Amino acid sequence: PLARVVASLGLMTYLIGVMGVRISGIGVTTLSLEGPLPTDLVDLGGVRSPADRYWLTAIVLVATAAVWAVSRFTNFGLATRATAENEAGAVLVGISPDRLGYLNWMLACSLAGFAMILAAPIVRLDPSTTPLLIVPALGAALLGRFRAIWLTVLTGFGIGMLQSWLQNVQADWTWLPDVGLQQGVPFAIILIVLLWRTDRLPGRGTVMGAGLPPAPDPVHTVAITTGLVVMAGVGLLLLDSEWRLGIIVSAIAAIIGLSVVVLTGLVGQISVLTYALSGIAAFGMVRATDELGLGFPFGAVLGVAAAVVIGTLIGLPAIRVRGLTLAVASLAAAVAVEELVFKWSWFSGGLNGSRAESPTFFGLDLGISAAGTAYPREAFGMLVLVALLLAMILVVNLRRSATGRQWLAVRANERAAEAIGISATRVKLTANAVAAFLAGTAGALLAYQVQTVSADSFGALESLVALAIGYLAGIAVPAGALLAGVLAAGGILTVVLDQVSDGASDYQFAMNGLMLIIVAVWFPAGILGSVGRIGRAVTRDRA
Repeated sequence: PLARVVASLGLMTYLIGVMGVRISGIGVTTLSLEGPLPTDLVDLGGVRSPADRYWLTAIVLVATAAVWAVSRFTNFGLATRATAENEAGAVLVGISPDRLGYLNWMLACSLAGFAMILAAPIVRLDPSTTPLLIVPALGAALLGRFRAIWLTVLTGFGIGMLQSWLQNVQADWTWLPDVGLQQGVPFAIILIVLLWRTDRLPGRGTVMGAGLPPAPDPVHTVAITTGLVVMAGVGLLLLDSEWRLGIIVSAIAAIIGLSVVVLTGLVGQISVLTYALSGIAAFGMVRATDELGLGFPFGAVLGVAAAVVIGTLIGLPAIRVRGLTLAVASLAAAVAVEELVFKWSWFSGGLNGSRAESPTFFGLDLGISAAGTAYPREAFGMLVLVALLLAMILVVNLRRSATGRQWLAVRANERAAEAIGISATRVKLTANAVAAFLAGTAGALLAYQVQTVSADSFGALESLVALAIGYLAGIAVPAGALLAGVLAAGGILTVVLDQVSDGASDYQFAMNGLMLIIVAVWFPAGILGSVGRIGRAVTRDRA
């Protein structure tokens, strides 16, 4: 499941990167587009609405009937349902899952593209936000268990109507907070569905192997990290402003990568809440500083603690669900946090964001601010590097401890782990808390780096990209987080590309997506994981 999610993320990342390069300029994504449907106002029951809404509803119902008929009465639909239930059994009776996959991808992409063409005058087109329209669609599909076509479509209509009603209620009831209440509807539906289900452990007929990349013992990881941190510290002292900023960005992204390694690589929980938790820590730190007068490091500690608490609570659904279902739930939760929490003006400062005070420790200025080429200051870079080294020591020690062995046991086989006395519930919640701590630490540092914290800094898309880059680098090895930091946008690779050619870094996002597809298909252990496996194989052959 993780490889499939990541391959899809790679394709999405590539397409977003291409759109960002090909479609540029302020206002391009907010043009008023004319669609193929008539837009005359229609009076129905005393309500005047554009005609394209009714046409779109009729087209959706006709398309639903066609898809249902194909699924119900054709050999193609029968073969698709059989493959979805038991892929191995389908192969034994002569059905090609790959061929069916190609045809269904073509059908799904055609339907999605056709829907966006019809809805273009209604929705706001943007390369980074339009893909997140998948969240309410996934909520409807989850209620229909990804099988009941009519229930899924009717739920989609219900979600859309409820979202529109909430938007009108917010306009009429001015006392309601000015946040995206309608964006919380899909998450509420998904949460209800997950609570309704009672399958805490997989059934006896469920394939138990998670299929995740191997997680070898991190033998020299701390020593390697220490050496790289020392080299980066020397770079902060000797290199120019552009390189210093790249080192800082990569170091913070590496801490984010460690959070992904813990939760997904070592425990097998496919979650995309990383940046949501980082944002909670960042805004919580700013609020603690403004409201309580807590400076560094106490404000940051309180913000990280808030991220740990929220991360543990949000991780409760992971007790019952796993795999793709958990990925859907966490994506909906990330969008809900972004809309309901990060756009709450008291907490985040509204559209203008909130300013994080420069960190000082016993009179020593550790902030990033400086004039001209002195920006960013070396002191802040040193603070970030120390935090990265401590985070790596924490993860490596946990990986080698009994806690780490329990993580891997639950990742490999939950039922077997429970049978030998390991509590899968405790293991998952502990991993969520550690991952939230790391994400919160990165969020506090990111707030100090950008200085003005806004909701745009912690979007759901950033969490998706973090998962994708983590898998590309090597999601089951802590050292993979270091490479993920190098590959992050604005990091060391970005600086290198800009040195090679002006504008080369504009293609970095798209190229990461292509590399991710290649890695997911041919090198599922990631770059570092595959290199390590090759090295271990060569060593065994020589022995």
